[in-house]
Amino acid sequence: MTEEQQENRGDRAEVSRRRFLAGSAAAAVVAASGTLPALSGTASAATRPNVLLIVTDDNPKQTNWALQKTIAWLGGQGVTYNHGHVTTPLCAPSRSSIFSGRYAHNHGVRNNAASYSLDQSTTVQRYLKQAGYRTGLFGKYLNSWTLSDNPPHFEEWALLKPAYVDAQWNVNGTVQTINGYTTDIVKNRTLAFLNKSTTDTRPWFAYVTPYASHEPNTPAAQYADTTVPAWNGRPSVPEADRSDKPAYVQNATSTLADGKAVRRRQLRTLLSVDDAVQAFKDKLTALGQLDNTLVIYIGDNGFQWADHGLLGKGTPYSPAHEVPFYLSWPGGGLGAGTTDNRIVANIDIAPTILAAAGITPTASQDGKSLLSGFNRDHLLVEWWKQGTGGVKDSWASYVAKNKQYVEYYDLHTNAAGAVSGTGQVTFREYYDLVNDQYQLTNKLYQATPAEEQSLGIPALAAQLTADRQS
Repeated sequence: MTEEQQENRGDRAEVSRRRFLAGSAAAAVVAASGTLPALSGTASAATRPNVLLIVTDDNPKQTNWALQKTIAWLGGQGVTYNHGHVTTPLCAPSRSSIFSGRYAHNHGVRNNAASYSLDQSTTVQRYLKQAGYRTGLFGKYLNSWTLSDNPPHFEEWALLKPAYVDAQWNVNGTVQTINGYTTDIVKNRTLAFLNKSTTDTRPWFAYVTPYASHEPNTPAAQYADTTVPAWNGRPSVPEADRSDKPAYVQNATSTLADGKAVRRRQLRTLLSVDDAVQAFKDKLTALGQLDNTLVIYIGDNGFQWADHGLLGKGTPYSPAHEVPFYLSWPGGGLGAGTTDNRIVANIDIAPTILAAAGITPTASQDGKSLLSGFNRDHLLVEWWKQGTGGVKDSWASYVAKNKQYVEYYDLHTNAAGAVSGTGQVTFREYYDLVNDQYQLTNKLYQATPAEEQSLGIPALAAQLTADRQS
């Protein structure tokens, strides 16, 4: 079964109210360094925020043209994270990291078949529901999740079997076909959920996850022929000389034309997502809830547009794990239209939401709250081969702003996410991201021991080992 086929398939929490800065001091939330200072409470206690978490599917970072309304709202009245990543560039592992705040090697969902390996007691929806939040899910949940199985810790849901038109859904426990374009159905179900706050005064959490812009990237009828801006690739597309790359990259055959085609389709499908986000803003404004709603937008992974001859995700190259990442919460001081230059990731979403809601998780988390002043110097990004038939080895990577070190391993996982293999390192890569942002020159290819030492490889390898074991 191919990767794409695989894709289409309680404890107590301590709850307290969060106090946060208000007024002009909070508006200047991101300093010139790009580091967010910790919110500390000198103002009166505020009610817990609503939470709107929007997760798109296979959404590359370079899709701003299709998301102008989203960016105007969440970027213009919130925070843009310039260095947003996912820690595993594959749908189910990434979404499980969003839910749990944990790396895939800790939550266990190492591939798209292993969705049932997630400990549901560790999820943000479990904590919020137990704390009195009204919880809703609208759209895609986890790959390989059986459609008839109700998603745990959601009070209301319309769970999509991934498709774009006339799809199957599990709506509050009933499997049914709903005709129409699925992004619009996600939008309308979400709006109805938000509107219930006129009679239900509980704070709410909405997990909103359209299928866009996943293949086959089918746009809505009104955008089927929309002209998108011209694009002539980038130096990594398709990269003529890949002799310094692993075998699967050397053998890749995708062309600039392939990259252009999937980019065009993705942009067209995201236009409907942009319309939905605008509708959410309008509804929140009408309800008087815009200020005290924490809104987060992220892609579950990026996507290569024939970079290094490859289409898709699951690689250590930047287009696969860099994603659009926005946050807005005017009532919490995050509404000024600022940028944040920290290295942030999907594992930071659950800690952020729980901190905003004043909830202390009982399970460990690898991520950090974006409301705090943390500033990591690098991030672990990891991926596992499912089964023994794939062309890529499993890999892990040390990703910093200025450099990236990658190790490939003789490892594979079974359908439950359990790991087998010798663990032997089969290939290594090192990229200078300051002078080689497109990752064209692997400095470890035919490097001497002295050259490796000068690059700091022994220390990077030791840190990567420690990160994988943490």
